[in-house]
Amino acid sequence: MRPIRAACLGTATALVTLLACASGADAATHTDAVHAKGGHHVITLIGHLVQQSRFPVSTRGPAQGDRTVFRSLLFDRNDKIQVGETDGTCTTTTVENGGAEECVVTYTLQGGQLSAQGMVFGILTDGKPTIPPPSFDNAITGGTGEFREARGQVHADTIGTGKRRFTIDLHH
Repeated sequence: MRPIRAACLGTATALVTLLACASGADAATHTDAVHAKGGHHVITLIGHLVQQSRFPVSTRGPAQGDRTVFRSLLFDRNDKIQVGETDGTCTTTTVENGGAEECVVTYTLQGGQLSAQGMVFGILTDGKPTIPPPSFDNAITGGTGEFREARGQVHADTIGTGKRRFTIDLHH
């Protein structure tokens, strides 16, 4: 399959790429976005898509098995200081009833890597990508270094063209 290069965020998949996570003292110092709540931290970051390739399985439109590969830059909650980057893939699992994708994402941060995965629903409207893409919640499934015991969830909302705000509820 030939990749289709996307110059802007044309699908929900593209914005899934902006999933952002961080934890630990290093990220907290740079983002000033950590709020302690019992045994976990809440972190807010902004993500910007910088590269995306789509690999459709059909020329007739969205289909099960379509894949998107992406890279995004992650910034503090004030969108000023870069604190990391994220890379991942999303695969379309259904195109019926608004469509859905399963995504697997790795975040590279100062303290190590953090992984997340989950479903994004409502990616299609009338058989075309939903714009703006829907909000979503994905699970934090683990990590390395400072994040080796990480668990929790990420909530993402669109805040502008090509930008998402991520609220990370990180348990350790």
